[in-house]
Amino acid sequence: MQTQLPFFPEDITLINSYLGVQKKEDIVYYFNGMMPIYQHHKDDYDGFRLYTSQLVINGNCKQMDIVRCFGVSKESVKRWVKRCKNQKHLRNFVQKKNNNQSCTHR
Repeated sequence: MQTQLPFFPEDITLINSYLGVQKKEDIVYYFNGMMPIYQHHKDDYDGFRLYTSQLVINGNCKQMDIVRCFGVSKESVKRWVKRCKNQKHLRNFVQKKNNNQSCTHR
C-alpha cells in the first residue's frame, strides 16, 4: 500500500486533509504537510482572524473547516471573511487597539 502525502507531525490538529495547526509554547503554527506556512502568538486574535480568513478566501479550506477545528461560530467566520474581502489593505483588517492614545514626538 502506498502512503499518500501530505505527512503531518503527530501532535498537529488537522484543519482539513492538507492543513494543520499546532500550538507550541505561546506560538500557534499553521502547516501544509510538514512545512510551516504561518505563525502568530496564541493571544493574537486579530492574526488568527486574518489568517484563517485568508485560508478560506484563497480556497485552501472551507469556513466549516475553521468552525470545526477551532470551535468558533459559523457567523464569526463569515463576518471575518467578509471583512477581510472588503479591506483594500490588510492592515486595516486589524482593529485599532486604542484610538484615544496620542504620541508626542520631541
